Amino acid sequence: MSETNNVLRLPAERLYAAEIEALKAEDRDPRPAGWQLSPRAVLTYITGGRAGGVDITPKYIGHRRLVEIAIATLLTDRALLLIGEPGTAKSWLSENLTAAIHGDSSKVIQGTAGTSEEQIRYSWNYAMLLANGPSDAALIKSPIYRAMESGGIARFEEISRCASEVQDALISILSEKTISIPELAREVPAERGFSIIATANTRDRGVNDMSAALKRRFNILVLPSPADLETEVEIVRKRVGEIAANYELKAALPEEEAVRKVVTIFRELRSGVTLDSKEKVKAPSGVLSTAEAISLLTNGMALAASFGSGSIEPEDLAAGLQGAIVKDEDKDSGVWKEYLENVMKKRGSEWRSLYSACREMNG
Repeated sequence: MSETNNVLRLPAERLYAAEIEALKAEDRDPRPAGWQLSPRAVLTYITGGRAGGVDITPKYIGHRRLVEIAIATLLTDRALLLIGEPGTAKSWLSENLTAAIHGDSSKVIQGTAGTSEEQIRYSWNYAMLLANGPSDAALIKSPIYRAMESGGIARFEEISRCASEVQDALISILSEKTISIPELAREVPAERGFSIIATANTRDRGVNDMSAALKRRFNILVLPSPADLETEVEIVRKRVGEIAANYELKAALPEEEAVRKVVTIFRELRSGVTLDSKEKVKAPSGVLSTAEAISLLTNGMALAASFGSGSIEPEDLAAGLQGAIVKDEDKDSGVWKEYLENVMKKRGSEWRSLYSACREMNG
């Protein structure tokens, strides 16, 4: 088995390498400094199309205009901030934009409460620093530093999870487009093409609010949840198929009906009302994002392959729904039982087997 086949998750630039090469070969439009594709070719890569007989799969299914704005932002000196609910494909869009534009999506900072200013700028190999003093050999470059010197794009995931003083270390970088290294008495200027794509979760509001000064350095795009049932079903089916192929799950892909039921349940519990708007339902404490629906169905395939018939059965879906919805036993168990009895039970024979499996799982 090749090295690639042993990798659990390939970066976008390797996963879709054939598509990127096909777009490069067909691309006749001007390419900005540091870009491997023109803006129009990047748009095709993200939203789908054809290039030289190769099908370009859509990486983001949703508002095409938002993708156009995102690409246009990266042509300017402003950074890009993608905001949305969990599961709205912020990180996926960020990774694929970077892969298409620069062919390297690996320059990533994962924002956490423990992220430090050194991880944004640079740090030192302290053994070498103590032995020989400040030097290029002892310098440890951050992903942002490496993106600046190569004219690439750095990705900053969940920026609002970082402390305010850490976030503010970005202000001078985004304003001056340089990193100062006083220990070596020099500054590192950004090459043309450098930018930052950051993501922020709307559920994290109030954790570490971004300052107005930092927000001014970004063009902010809000990525909405899928607008309707059909769009969300399409997204879920596509991603489940891709993930199942990557994990080599030996089970049949979920039937359209199974995907539709899972998405329907998630959308109704998320919005607090049934799809026909006839009945209000209580919302659980969790988010129930599109990403969780994808994970639920992928896990259902794993269950079916390892312990079932090879096709997803109601029992496989019930196990996933229980885990996704009942995150807090005290708060969510009653919400889920009420939904089962007041909504799912009344939907007739099409839902009977899933209802029975969920009721048994929920005790």
